[in-house]
Amino acid sequence: MELANTFPVLETERLYLREVTENDAASLMAYLSDPEVMKYFGMEPFQNKKEALEEIQWYKDIYTNKTGIRWGITLKGQDKVIRSCGFLNISPRHSRAEIGAELSKDYWRRGIMSEALTAIIGYGFQDLGLMRIQALIEPPNTPSIQLFESKGFIREGLLRKYEYTCGKFDDLYMYSLLKTD
Repeated sequence: MELANTFPVLETERLYLREVTENDAASLMAYLSDPEVMKYFGMEPFQNKKEALEEIQWYKDIYTNKTGIRWGITLKGQDKVIRSCGFLNISPRHSRAEIGAELSKDYWRRGIMSEALTAIIGYGFQDLGLMRIQALIEPPNTPSIQLFESKGFIREGLLRKYEYTCGKFDDLYMYSLLKTD
């Protein structure tokens, strides 16, 4: 189980999932500066382009270090990144990874996240050889809970005061999907 040396590109019926570059900083800034998008992201809304460039560098670093992969998602025929999604905390020894995503508010409730997650989950099980994909979701984030449950993820429990972000401790539900599910 290892990430490819060349960044993998994924395609779905409507979406193109690709590497995020510095040229995408304005697109990322557009949605990562929105308080509604960032509400359950565990970070304050971005304030400037420098923060977007730092986020892009983090995407590159986790891929280079083989601890994660983050795709920028565009609609086919367009080059504007409208969301990102991917794996972090990849553990080859345990064949598991965490999955995370965020989406520009302009594209909520259009099935985009569902379509992208299907492709990414398939990549995780087939190409990375994962046995377990897990998601950490804040309890009030009902849309994400519904999305992950619709993909077959099972709530395993509540991690109390698991994360300290934005000046507070957050509880997180642990969800998982196994290759054998």
